[in-house]
Amino acid sequence: MAVAIDLQDKGALVTGAGAGIGAEIARWLARAGAGVAVADIREGHAKAVVDSIREEGGRAVPIVADCRDDPQIERMVGEATAAWDGLDVAVNNVGNPAGRALSSVVDMDGAYWRDVVDQNLVLTGLCAAAEARVMLAQGRGGVIINVSSGETTRPSPNLGSYGAAKAAINHLTQTLAVELGPSGIRVVAVAPGTTLTEHVRAAFDDDHVAAIVESNPLRRMSEPDELGRLAVFLASDLARCITGQLIIADAGAHLSRTRPPVKAAPTGG
Repeated sequence: MAVAIDLQDKGALVTGAGAGIGAEIARWLARAGAGVAVADIREGHAKAVVDSIREEGGRAVPIVADCRDDPQIERMVGEATAAWDGLDVAVNNVGNPAGRALSSVVDMDGAYWRDVVDQNLVLTGLCAAAEARVMLAQGRGGVIINVSSGETTRPSPNLGSYGAAKAAINHLTQTLAVELGPSGIRVVAVAPGTTLTEHVRAAFDDDHVAAIVESNPLRRMSEPDELGRLAVFLASDLARCITGQLIIADAGAHLSRTRPPVKAAPTGG
């Protein structure tokens, strides 16, 4: 007997879905049958991902939203819910070093800290809360997936505020899992390793990429496609007993003792 994942009756929302990891998560949820709301601040990027999903026969709608504006979060979640007559899966993928240059903690000023923490921890918390309110009102459970980072598994020189904000998402995930679990809502976090999105590839030269590959036990890097597959599993009933967990998908990078120091900050993930 073959085991299949069928999300045909599910409505999903993916934030930061216009490129990279978010785009692949959206595509894979659609391949599993879910209707997917592709949310991004960039209209052209969101529409391009929607077009690619529809070309494969999937169901998707674009939503343009700037999650740094609180009312737009509520609008985004409302539009996604209306598009699929409900919200069953939500993936919170907004967050990166906020376009900031690398900096030691002792050189980060208040604006630096607030920008990075707001774009990562605060936006994830606000999105998760808005999504949870819909799922609670529906009364049929749901799954919330927060995208964390491999930087939470090790010290992060020159990425201290980013690593700390993402680590806080891991803790928030546990708290939400306890608060929402009695209503059948599962909350999990996923931690990608350094993933060759277009932003990361632009920031790292070939030598740095080769050094990362050599330092990982699997001698490879994570790929956006693999995070999409993982999201499908976590959203499905095959993972129905998993909640409050951080799932590390980093080709073993958290085990490495020879990882090269970061030389340039990726502007997305």
